[in-house]
Amino acid sequence: MLHSPSHRAGSLLLLLAAIIGFAVALYAWLTPLTGVTGTIGALGVAIANAVLALLVFILRGSHGRSARVFWIVVILLLLAGIAFAAALLHQWIISAAMVAGLAGVILMSRHAARHNNYVRN
Repeated sequence: MLHSPSHRAGSLLLLLAAIIGFAVALYAWLTPLTGVTGTIGALGVAIANAVLALLVFILRGSHGRSARVFWIVVILLLLAGIAFAAALLHQWIISAAMVAGLAGVILMSRHAARHNNYVRN
């Protein structure tokens, strides 16, 4: 169940959103005339996207239901924070990538909470 096609697609979508967000934020931080060159906000968004990519791998490795729910909530909060910060920086591509990341989280968590029902004699 942890390696269902929707789970793989969701984790790839979330990882791709984190990579795009990191690349765009780093570009905005380094390139002159972007409006946010050298600001702490652009650097913070780049670091937050790197943390998001790390959390994708942690979520894929977690096996307990409570651990998965905890990491999904942390990832959702991080997605919302990155999207809000990117909107304040007028980096709409990062905000759009975080919406795609939200779709990835939904795909990953669709069948995350199933129980094994054993037959008792």
